[in-house]
Amino acid sequence: MSDLALSQAAPLAKSRGNSKTGLRIVQSFSILLIALVMISPLFMLLIASLKDDRFQILADMGSFRAFWVSEPTLSNYKEIANFSGELAYGRYLFNSLAILVVTVISGLIVNSMAGFVLAWGSLRGKAILLALVVALYVIPQESIIMPLVVMMSRAGLTDTFAVQILPWVASPLYVFLFYQFFAQLPKELYEAAEMDGASAFRIYRSIYMPLSLPALATVSILMGIESWNQYLWPTLVTQTDYARPIAVAIATFFGQDSIYWDRAMAASVLMMIPVLILYLAFQRWFVSSFVGSAVKG
Repeated sequence: MSDLALSQAAPLAKSRGNSKTGLRIVQSFSILLIALVMISPLFMLLIASLKDDRFQILADMGSFRAFWVSEPTLSNYKEIANFSGELAYGRYLFNSLAILVVTVISGLIVNSMAGFVLAWGSLRGKAILLALVVALYVIPQESIIMPLVVMMSRAGLTDTFAVQILPWVASPLYVFLFYQFFAQLPKELYEAAEMDGASAFRIYRSIYMPLSLPALATVSILMGIESWNQYLWPTLVTQTDYARPIAVAIATFFGQDSIYWDRAMAASVLMMIPVLILYLAFQRWFVSSFVGSAVKG
């Protein structure tokens, strides 16, 4: 009887193994297909930036010729890599980098301090403040843009770097992310440091900040991408090349009479590089932050 059962179980186990293998093949093919769909526009953008004929770029779109260049050239990059003149896109790129760096560093300090105070500070009505932070996050930024424009104009900050940094340093989302991370750390850490005579700022700086690398990486990437992709706000508050970011400058390639696809593609490639570097630099902590949140949740 046992031999009969074994003889019947063997084909069943083999069929299950074959079905698992087939499922893995389907999953791998699906992942590969999704990756190709997502990467193909970026690859087409890179190829188009190496072509020097803007009319040919437009003609190649929608066909497989968009993914091939017979005679690659860097002339488009040379034309836009200027810091003065009509095509001062080197200047615009520098402006965007400066705004990103200052915004991220300032934002990490301000939002982490606010999150730490909400998590461990001795404040009356702390629950109300936390609810207010969450409520502010629900309000769309676009709904407060016009009052902000009026405020910045009356303060004399239009067409400056400060007007593109100050309104976005503090964010309810990032305050809440830091609060959530700090609140999950053991209470004994704070109590032990407090018993040793450490001040609240010393505890924040020497204990909690070194432990918050995943939160710092997550906020750095999210805040950096948000700052880098700003378009509506700098369009409203900048008028000259002095502080104009590259996201706004790229729009000048699309005029009423002509569209410079070659230069626009090259500028778009340059615009992607800093964000990719930012993500790759903090990728390990960024992923661990999401994995840790999923496990704790």
